[in-house]
Amino acid sequence: MVDLHGQYGRIKSEINTAIQQVLDSTVFIQGPEVKDFQKELGAYLKTKHVIGCANGTDALQIALMALDIKPGDEVITSNFTFIATVEVIALLNAVPVLVDVDPDTFTMDPVQLRKAITSKTKVIIPVHLFGQCANMEEILSIAAARSIPVIEDAAQALGADYIFKDGRRQKAGTLGLIGCTSFFPSKNLGCYGDGGAIFTDNDGLAEKMRAIANHGSKVKYYNDYLGINSRLDTLQAAILRVKLKELDQYNTARSAAAAAYDDALSGCSGIKTPFRSRYSTHIFHQYTLKVEEGKRDKLKEYLQEHAIPSMIYYPVPFHKQKAYSYLPYKQGDFPVTEKLCSTVLSLPMHTELDNEQINFITKTIMNFFN
Repeated sequence: MVDLHGQYGRIKSEINTAIQQVLDSTVFIQGPEVKDFQKELGAYLKTKHVIGCANGTDALQIALMALDIKPGDEVITSNFTFIATVEVIALLNAVPVLVDVDPDTFTMDPVQLRKAITSKTKVIIPVHLFGQCANMEEILSIAAARSIPVIEDAAQALGADYIFKDGRRQKAGTLGLIGCTSFFPSKNLGCYGDGGAIFTDNDGLAEKMRAIANHGSKVKYYNDYLGINSRLDTLQAAILRVKLKELDQYNTARSAAAAAYDDALSGCSGIKTPFRSRYSTHIFHQYTLKVEEGKRDKLKEYLQEHAIPSMIYYPVPFHKQKAYSYLPYKQGDFPVTEKLCSTVLSLPMHTELDNEQINFITKTIMNFFN
């Protein structure tokens, strides 16, 4: 699904040099590379503050803690995404309020969002999924009318541009009050372990989130907030500095691979290739098909028989997960999400895909349907 070995081979000398410099310095926690990376990522995103942390899940939790989410507060998010987005809400004893998604973009449906807001709603977390942004102009308008802060989960769309109706562009993760991302190795910008970051233009929130990530401390041994221990380590920051310079090229390579998939699969009546929205560029963290007529699982098995990996993101919606059975939802409450969970299938997508690989994958798919 992801050729990290091939990608490493292209930047091996730069990566090895960056790692060796950290080893020589022996400053493994909060070394200068961390501050340098935060500054460089901030310049790329055109945002004032970037706070590195241990992973994307922590980024979301720290953001919620900074907004003083309390037990019983309602936080709205999408039903169709990775578990971390809902997990952090539940960990803070807040109430996850789920909304259905758009059937084309797989991101938060603003119509359903509007219906879900109550007097207890304290935060909205839209998720930018598979490489493109949620409908942020609509979501931000709905949130602003009710003075509800927005936290963007941008882990799958770092580098994507949101396109406003007036033509303005802004990077995913910088539109809401706070943005969060993950540097999990398979991400478009991935490190060689775990890592994450939080973005904001708000000076006060930035100071508070830095403290929360450091045991709630602004000054060592003086704790102003209830905090956690969540740091982006120096080795990972050094690696990310090298890879950040390649991010736009990586995203371009993914888009080219997606276009090749589209062309090859355009005549296949049994599937729908990924939709491109008018309000977002697509950087293809995943290339996800919708497989019609109940053939998704059989196609996955057929691909596996031909040594082609594929993945189902995501097979079970939150309201059907055992851990979240306490939520007041039932089968049929989220028809779009439920259908997607039975029809989506993601193909290999990474920076090293070549025409020979894409041809083999797509011909195999065409053979299955023929």
